[in-house]
Amino acid sequence: MAWIPERAEGESKERVAFIGLGNMGSPMTTRLVAAGHSVSGFDVSAAARARFAEHGGAPADSAVAAVADAAVVILMLPNSDVVDAVVAEMLPHVRAGALLVDMSSSEPLRTRALAETVAAGGARLIDAPVSGGVKGATAGTLAIMVGGPAESFAEVSELLSALGKPTHVGAIGAGHALKAINNLMSAIHLWGSSEAMLTGIAFGLDPEVMLEVINASSGRSGSTQLKWPSFIVPETYDSGFALALMLKDMRIATSLATELGIPHELGDEAVAHWTRASADLGAGADHTEVARWLRERGSSAPEGRVETKERG
Repeated sequence: MAWIPERAEGESKERVAFIGLGNMGSPMTTRLVAAGHSVSGFDVSAAARARFAEHGGAPADSAVAAVADAAVVILMLPNSDVVDAVVAEMLPHVRAGALLVDMSSSEPLRTRALAETVAAGGARLIDAPVSGGVKGATAGTLAIMVGGPAESFAEVSELLSALGKPTHVGAIGAGHALKAINNLMSAIHLWGSSEAMLTGIAFGLDPEVMLEVINASSGRSGSTQLKWPSFIVPETYDSGFALALMLKDMRIATSLATELGIPHELGDEAVAHWTRASADLGAGADHTEVARWLRERGSSAPEGRVETKERG
């Protein structure tokens, strides 16, 4: 059975609805329950609902049933299409004045439009996407980027603090914009770091020694500090964040740059590279598997190494 944090003392706080109980939603709801919140939840997966119940949540048979009388409704869904569809279904049944918190990686301009729809339906919407992956969700150390009115941020800040560090980053849609921009940068870092690391390995360098030096030098990044030592060197490739979702976020960022008239040549190149890897690895691949894909493409050298000559 999965580890469940110790429940905080005191009475249960006002009920929260959580829609989307997958890789991220499951540990996030576990933390909310442990913080003393009564959490109702829904996911299209029966297995996810069962796991949610094991961790102290109250599973519902539908999103509509989950949101009944909830003061706060959190969404952790795959994309804006799914978010829009779920909100359209449940909005007529949401409590008047309820606060919807979209923690998905959605499209910022569509988030702005959705906020208007939600307001017309008598509720409110803010965006609060996260960075930190399953590890951060489990540990409660997610970086949470909140877009929306300052008063809404203040209202939900304590709740979100059970999941990580919430930061108010601007008006509605700002969180989703920053999340996409962050993931575009992360993807570029991982690709570049992987090419560089594989070059060193082929030359004969020890990858652990490389990482030790790089992480004390200017070439360090989240990819060298976390992804390479945790998921790539041990060849587990199990960060919990899908390659397809990374690619989706990258495209959101480059599309936003297009809308705003900002140059994004490197971003487009990165999207093209990741698209090729995705086509080969499949939609279910973990995003760290791009390093394996690059290694296998460059394995034509004998045993993947280039022998160095003795200096005379």
